[in-house]
Amino acid sequence: MIGIIDYGMGNLGSVSNACAFLKLQARILTRPEEMASCRAVILPGVGAFGDCMEHLTRHGFVPAVKNWIGEGRPFLGICLGLQLLYDGSEESPGVRGLGILPGQVRKFALPPDWKVPQIGWNSVKQQLTGCPLFKDVPDGSFFYFVHSFYVEQKEGLTAGLTNYGIDYASAIWKDNVVAVQFHPEKSQKCGLQMLRNFGDWIEKS
Repeated sequence: MIGIIDYGMGNLGSVSNACAFLKLQARILTRPEEMASCRAVILPGVGAFGDCMEHLTRHGFVPAVKNWIGEGRPFLGICLGLQLLYDGSEESPGVRGLGILPGQVRKFALPPDWKVPQIGWNSVKQQLTGCPLFKDVPDGSFFYFVHSFYVEQKEGLTAGLTNYGIDYASAIWKDNVVAVQFHPEKSQKCGLQMLRNFGDWIEKS
């Protein structure tokens, strides 16, 4: 069973529907204690960094997610769910993130002819051999993005690299944690393959 965390802000419908289409057993979690019955957890996210951290804290998910990851259980972050893994974000100064990964989320600072937020399709260049999300996904495949903030690339952690005025990490992989800046559930064939890969990875974990 895959648990999809509901903390009051998230693209739960599209993620849940994609799992159902792939015949991946999934349920929406409204309380952290419900995580105990799951083999993997997905943290989707839309909205502002600070608001999402407030909701996670209010619903008791912050220690639960930290414990889950610390115990080596499979975890997938989507869009803001990737950014929340870091120490903080320029979007919400002074607000602490989950602190699973070191570093700050940055705001795009681009010339005027580059629109921010980035909305639409962009390619992902694979960086780490063996990343479970990219099995049978061609290098350079396009995925759907909606974001104004990004995380900087880091060797050994960046699994996917995307260029939008600058190169940034569009996918990360560390041990039992994978996360993507784009929306696989809205990215057609390649995105569905990625979610299918996550399901396969769970079975092997």
